[in-house]
Amino acid sequence: MNRPETRLERDSLGELAVPAGAYWGIHTARALENFTISSTPISQHPDLIDALVIVKDAAAAANHELGLLPAGVTDAIAVACRRVRDGELHDQFCVDVLQGGAGTSTNMNANEVIANAALEHLGVPRGRYDLVHPINDVNRSQSTNDVYPTAVKIAVAKGLLRLMPALEELAAAFEERSVAFGSIVKIGRTQLQDAVPMTLGDEFAAFAVAIREDVARIGDTVPLLLECSLGGTAVGTGVTAPAGYREIALERLSERSGLPMTPAAHLFEASWDASAFLQSSAVLRRSAIKLSKISNDLRLLASGPQAGLGEIRLPARQAGSSIMPGKVNPVIPEVINQIAFAVMGADVTIGVAAEGGQLQLNAFEPIMAHSLLQSLSWVTNGVSALRRFCVEGIQANDTVLERYVASSVGTVTALVPSIGYEAAAHAAQHALRTGIPIADAVAQHTELTREEAAALLAH
Repeated sequence: MNRPETRLERDSLGELAVPAGAYWGIHTARALENFTISSTPISQHPDLIDALVIVKDAAAAANHELGLLPAGVTDAIAVACRRVRDGELHDQFCVDVLQGGAGTSTNMNANEVIANAALEHLGVPRGRYDLVHPINDVNRSQSTNDVYPTAVKIAVAKGLLRLMPALEELAAAFEERSVAFGSIVKIGRTQLQDAVPMTLGDEFAAFAVAIREDVARIGDTVPLLLECSLGGTAVGTGVTAPAGYREIALERLSERSGLPMTPAAHLFEASWDASAFLQSSAVLRRSAIKLSKISNDLRLLASGPQAGLGEIRLPARQAGSSIMPGKVNPVIPEVINQIAFAVMGADVTIGVAAEGGQLQLNAFEPIMAHSLLQSLSWVTNGVSALRRFCVEGIQANDTVLERYVASSVGTVTALVPSIGYEAAAHAAQHALRTGIPIADAVAQHTELTREEAAALLAH
């Protein structure tokens, strides 16, 4: 006997045929029809899917403890949530990341997948919502308006916590290179002009310090994401959520997420305020800009290799041209630059979306969620690539560095305490005009001998 290809489901708008094998239902089907926008399903953000089912599992447990869900339904929902957390059924989370409704389509997609997976566990056909209902059971005591932002916050927090060790590993790689380059003297540059001597190790140590500063700022941001509005339901009143639900749900949420969730101080404010997303985007933007600046520096220092600065050698990762034999490009720093451009654009999007919220709810959290989670993924992947494929293999070009130091008039700055600014400036200008070594120019413009000048310059 052939199995039916579709099943008929009903909602307040009418009836709709749904593929018989789908775990999603009529609400998801309507969203799939309405929002063919980005061709990016929410399953592309696995942290969000994981967070959604954590919230649903915690809510079901709280409802059971309050006598609102029978044990069999609660257990079936828990089994369904565990399947999703184990990596199953992610393809069933199929609504577009860009959607109207402040995340309602995403919440309903999760409700329907969990309900039908629970029904499967109970051994009954999908769509038997009289036994496990997507709204009455899976969404009990909840609203999209507290479920969705809670899930997004958990997803972003987990993404930031994953980024922090990746950044620390990158900082450690720069620090290791700084130690290796600690005795290599080079000419510093300000405004792309020769400045005073420093070491290549100093330059790389500064990269490590800058990155670790961002790790600290990210650590400051994570607690803001753990303030939870679950239990506030629609606008913060807690309507449909029974007494005691919020406290129990929050405790179960902390257990299941492994994060120390805290209650929002004011549920009405928490219903519309997107400041945690703004702050998260800001620290991501800060980190991305720094990584891009560092990548720019690496590209400049490695430029050439013959007609540029050529002070360092980046690992050769791939052929750089289809027409110029032997050309190798700094492809890893270049991709970091592009990630930073995207993150900066996403930060603008998140800012505009946060400002655009109206009254008791921000309807634009889906674009904030997508922008943040995409930025997090790209930055984390980029940080790993920069460390593995670039920083760990950087080599100093000692010959070039020594030549620059020997010929640079910037070294004359070290003589200012001994011969004064004016005499040092005259010597520097003379060396530039004639091309003679700076020690010789100093000897010609002061009472110092060449040997004395050279000794002072060496220090």
